Amino acid sequence: MQPVEIITTAILLSWVAVVILLERAIPYRKGLPFFREGFWTDLVLYTLVQSYALKIIIFDCLILPLDQHFGFSKLHFVTGWPIWAQVLFFVVTHDFYIYWFHRFQHSSPLFWRTHEAHHSGKQVDWLAGSRSHALEIIINQTIEFAPIILLGADPAVVPIKACIDAVWGIWIHANVNVKSGRLQYFFNGPEMHLWHHADHEEVFYANFSTKFAFWDWLFGTAYLPGHKPLKWGLPYAFPKDYFAQHVFSVARFDEDGLAHRSAWYRAYRGLRLRLLAGLTARVPALRPLHGWPVPETHTGTVPAQRPGGNFGTSPAPAAAAPALLPTAALPR
Repeated sequence: MQPVEIITTAILLSWVAVVILLERAIPYRKGLPFFREGFWTDLVLYTLVQSYALKIIIFDCLILPLDQHFGFSKLHFVTGWPIWAQVLFFVVTHDFYIYWFHRFQHSSPLFWRTHEAHHSGKQVDWLAGSRSHALEIIINQTIEFAPIILLGADPAVVPIKACIDAVWGIWIHANVNVKSGRLQYFFNGPEMHLWHHADHEEVFYANFSTKFAFWDWLFGTAYLPGHKPLKWGLPYAFPKDYFAQHVFSVARFDEDGLAHRSAWYRAYRGLRLRLLAGLTARVPALRPLHGWPVPETHTGTVPAQRPGGNFGTSPAPAAAAPALLPTAALPR
């Protein structure tokens, strides 16, 4: 591991610790447990296993062969720039891209299927941002890191950019009650992005920015009312299993109904629960491994159109998205 990788890893782990403490001290949504539902799926399968596997696919199977074939990196387009300028250039340009691709995913019934998993969590916290469909990650991170390598950037730019992405992704999903005032016009944070994950119709086509909030304000998709959401997640049933979540993006099914009809799926679905039940029966202190159930304070669904629709429901057309959304005055 190179020194820059050691430093960025230390920064990331320290930031995780800071955000976890902030979530306990000043929570945006009170009562959310640390070991919330889906915690281990997000940490183990999405954050560790999927990230490691997709890193190999993106860099070794896509970007490296592309560079070997065309040799773009040998042209050294940005090699002479200072590292800080390279990082700033790729951060801003990729953030501009991700705003528009993210917005496109919310208006396309097809591409919504690659994004809905990210909105499926009913408890949004520092780890929730890691839940993203594998295809979505392949598309976005290939487009993100290919230019860095192909334009001949300093090798340190990749870990630095990856660290910035991770730090910012943790922050905007953090369950932290922060008031950033006028800064929210420029830098995205929990104030706007937690609304983006709300199960509210008025916000589904809003707050697409990742790092720089000014994209939303500039293109008329900012939404920041003076109150908090009543409900998070999707208004339709979504599988809780990692593999079932990916299958669901291709073929819609009722997870409970499938478990009732299929002995094979019922056995697969119950394997983890049986293992955990046996373990926690012997060691009660490990019960948080199950993930505490979602504390729903608002039982009724706040109307929220989703292009993906529910079972037997036609997808909402992309044209249904409003061009402009109401915005509220920022806290001073």
